[in-house]
Amino acid sequence: MSLHDLRPLFERLARAFEEKRDELIALDGKVGDSDLGITMAKGFAAARDAVSALGAASPAAQAKHAGAAIAKAAPSTMGTLMGTGFLRGSKAIETAESVGTAELAAFFAAFRDGIAQRGRAKLGDKTVLDVLDPIAAALEAEAARGTAPEPALAHAVEAARDGLEKTRDLVAQHGKAAAFQEKSRGLPDAGGTAALILAEAFHAAFAEAG
Repeated sequence: MSLHDLRPLFERLARAFEEKRDELIALDGKVGDSDLGITMAKGFAAARDAVSALGAASPAAQAKHAGAAIAKAAPSTMGTLMGTGFLRGSKAIETAESVGTAELAAFFAAFRDGIAQRGRAKLGDKTVLDVLDPIAAALEAEAARGTAPEPALAHAVEAARDGLEKTRDLVAQHGKAAAFQEKSRGLPDAGGTAALILAEAFHAAFAEAG
């Protein structure tokens, strides 16, 4: 199973972030600016519309246009990071005619690395990176085993949930949350929560395609 057309994926992502909008606002409001839910909903709605307007296009072209749309529609820190992730990910699959497990692994590795570079974050800083890294690692391991996309993404979602739970023990080092220091301990990272929603939406889209 693979996806040639990513429009159903972006429709799923837009719906997921709209459904989780208030949850992300509430979580981000505890140690942040309360704008994460708005940023993600707005950014992925724009991505959905941009990809839909493309018509026939390669997966890389669709991911590239989605990334540009997210960055333009939601020019906040997380919007910029998500846009960067999709733009970097698109380069990693630029020769692919369809997206299977190997392409997913390459995409999420580039997505993670792009965000780490752009956000100047490292593992353990209590950021989205602490959830993206286990997603990418899980997909790379499943690609090496020859696992099909749907079960590979199921494992990636499990890894994301574990990674998110581990962020509870970390202290924020970036953004407004860093000003709260110890108050951030005990809470799941808001950006990491968004990364889990991302992984869940990818899994749901590939499950539907199967």
